[in-house]
Amino acid sequence: MRRPVPGTNFIDCLAAFQDDPDTLAVMMIGEIGGSEEERAAEWIKANMTKPVVSYIAGVTAPAGRKMATPARSSRVEGDRAGQDGGLAAAGVYVCQNPTEAGQKMGEIVRAL
Repeated sequence: MRRPVPGTNFIDCLAAFQDDPDTLAVMMIGEIGGSEEERAAEWIKANMTKPVVSYIAGVTAPAGRKMATPARSSRVEGDRAGQDGGLAAAGVYVCQNPTEAGQKMGEIVRAL
């Protein structure tokens, strides 16, 4: 029987970047579905002092659509609005597409 083996989550990565003196800012890319991004937002708000830029993929997926991974777009948990809202409330720069995320990160790093 196959069973999933969880890998590194956002909080593990964020903590490592927060502790790394050479990291100036962090880009977090997630996807709709699940609640990992929302948990990360809570951790960011409580612990992160470095700027974070995020992009959540799947904005055009219809509600309930299965993604390439077990994630889903649902109104119950992990929808794009909830993820983006939680991240924005944590002080994360939330971007609507990968290009915008890259541009925002460039602006942040140039200003440091």
